[in-house]
Amino acid sequence: MSTQLQQALKGIVTQEMIDVAKKENADPEWLRNEITLGRIVIPKNINHDFPVRGIGNRLSTKINANIGTSEKHCNFSEEIEKLKIAVRYGADSVMDLSTGGDLRMILQQILKESSVMVGTVPIYSVATRLLCKGKKIAQLDPEDLFNEIEFQAKMGVDFMTLHCGVTKSSLSYLNNDERVCGIVSRGGALLKRWITDNNNENPLYEQYNRILDICEQYDVTISLGDGLRPGCGADATDRGQIAELLIQGELVDRARKRGVQVIVEGPGHMPMDQIEMNMKLMKKICHEAPLYVLGPLTTDSAPGYDHIVGAIGGTVAAIHGADFLCYVTPSEHLCLPNANDVKEGVIASRIAAQSADVVKNIDRARQRDYTISKARRDLDWETIYNNAIDPEMARKRRNESESSTEDYCTMCGNLCAVKNDKNIQ
Repeated sequence: MSTQLQQALKGIVTQEMIDVAKKENADPEWLRNEITLGRIVIPKNINHDFPVRGIGNRLSTKINANIGTSEKHCNFSEEIEKLKIAVRYGADSVMDLSTGGDLRMILQQILKESSVMVGTVPIYSVATRLLCKGKKIAQLDPEDLFNEIEFQAKMGVDFMTLHCGVTKSSLSYLNNDERVCGIVSRGGALLKRWITDNNNENPLYEQYNRILDICEQYDVTISLGDGLRPGCGADATDRGQIAELLIQGELVDRARKRGVQVIVEGPGHMPMDQIEMNMKLMKKICHEAPLYVLGPLTTDSAPGYDHIVGAIGGTVAAIHGADFLCYVTPSEHLCLPNANDVKEGVIASRIAAQSADVVKNIDRARQRDYTISKARRDLDWETIYNNAIDPEMARKRRNESESSTEDYCTMCGNLCAVKNDKNIQ
C-alpha cells in the first residue's frame, strides 16, 4: 500500500485527493502536485475510514480539538461526549491525549466513534504506564516507545505528534539562554529527563528511520512536535525554539524522501509582533510544510479566557502561514476541559480560521461573510442563523430578546439604521 505522497509522486490522483479537491473547490491535479511538493497533506491512516480533510497551502484553515482523560479525572463517557461536541461544532480533527484509565480502550473507541481524523502523542501512553508501575522516566525503554507507535498505527491513528527535535544539541541551547517557564511541552519535558538521566540521544531522532518505516506502512502523517516551544511570551523566539526548528527542517526532508507525509508544530506563546516572522521562518526552514500551531497565545494575563487569546494569535498565525490551529479552551493552564470548554474552544478557533481565510481569499469563507452581510441588509434572520459559525447561539440570543417577533433587534428598535435606510430608498 502506497502513501498519499507516494501515489502523488507517481502521478496518481487518489479518491482522497478527489474528495479533498471537491470540498476545497480546487483542481484535483493541482492538489496532487501540491502533495508531491509536501505543501499539502491528507492525514488518513489506511485502517481508518472517515471523510478526509486536506491541510496546507491555499486550503481552508483546519481546527484540531484536544480531548482525553487524566490521572486526576478519568471518565470515558465524558471524553466521548467531548468528541461528539468537537465534531458537532466544526473540529476537523481530534487528538486523544489521555493519561488515565484504559488508554488503549479509550483510543480504540475514539477511533471507532470519530468521523474526523484522529491524532495522538504516543509517548504519553508509554510514560503513563511506566509511572503507574512506580518506575522513573529514566527507565523508559525505547523499544516500548516504538512498539506503541506501531500499535497505534495499526489501530488507525491518522497523525502522531513525535518530539524528534528534542536532542542533545537542541537542549544545549537552553543551557546558555535561560527561560522564564522552561519546557512546557509534556513530551519535551519527558524526553529531556530521559536524555539527561541516561546521557543518551533521543531515540526518536536517533532511530528516525524506524518511525518512517512504520508511518510509510500505514500512511500515518508525522506531526513533528515542538517540545521546546515557548511557554510564555518572554521565552518566544529563543535559541532553544530555533535550534529545535532547524532539526525539524532536516526531518521534514527525510520524511518526504521516504514518501511519508509530515507537518510541523509551532510555538504556543508569542507576542503578536513576533508571529508573522515566526510563521515565515518556519515555512522557510521546513520547505513549506504545513504548520500546526497551538494558539499562539499573545498574552499570559488572561487565565480563564485563553480561548480568546488563542483565537487572536491563531488569526494572525493563519494569515501568515499557519494551516492547522490547535484549539485553546477556557480551562487552559487551569484544569482539564469539560464539554462546554470544548465547545468554546472549537468555536473560538473556528472564528480565528474564518477571519484568516477571508484574508487568504478562501472562496468559501468570503462567500459566507457575503451571505450574512446581505442577510443583515435584508433583515433575513433565518439566513443569518443558517450561515453563522454557531447557529444555536445566534438563534438563542435573538429568541431571548423582546423583539424576537419583529424584523429589528432590541439594540436599535425602531431606530434601526438598516430599516430606516431601506425605507428612504
